[in-house]
Amino acid sequence: MRSSPSLDPERQRGSATVEFVLVGSLVVLLGLALVQLVLALHVRNTLTSSAYEGARTAAQADRGLADGEDRARSLARDALGGIAVDTDAWEASVDGAPVAVVELSAPAPVVGMWGPGTLRVEARAFEESGDG
Repeated sequence: MRSSPSLDPERQRGSATVEFVLVGSLVVLLGLALVQLVLALHVRNTLTSSAYEGARTAAQADRGLADGEDRARSLARDALGGIAVDTDAWEASVDGAPVAVVELSAPAPVVGMWGPGTLRVEARAFEESGDG
């Protein structure tokens, strides 16, 4: 009795190599997607941390908005390898209390560190009063 053609060992030759290439490329693609997600989260968290530090600096009694803006820009650029980071700072009020607001924006990393979109974060800190 003859075996079916699909179970013939001669017809199966080379299928392991093809399966390895297909599954291996899928695993590599998923790994790269995970690395890209981690990179995007790192950029967002770094911008958030830098913006909060800039807002705290700007809110100090002996500092101004320009100091906070410079601090936030410096921290973000140093942590992100010198990518372009735009900063803006202004004063606002929350329930009548003055706050310093610092906003940072940078390219959203879609492919590596480049991307068509923009990540924008904003941080606020209550301003210290100079009267003791």
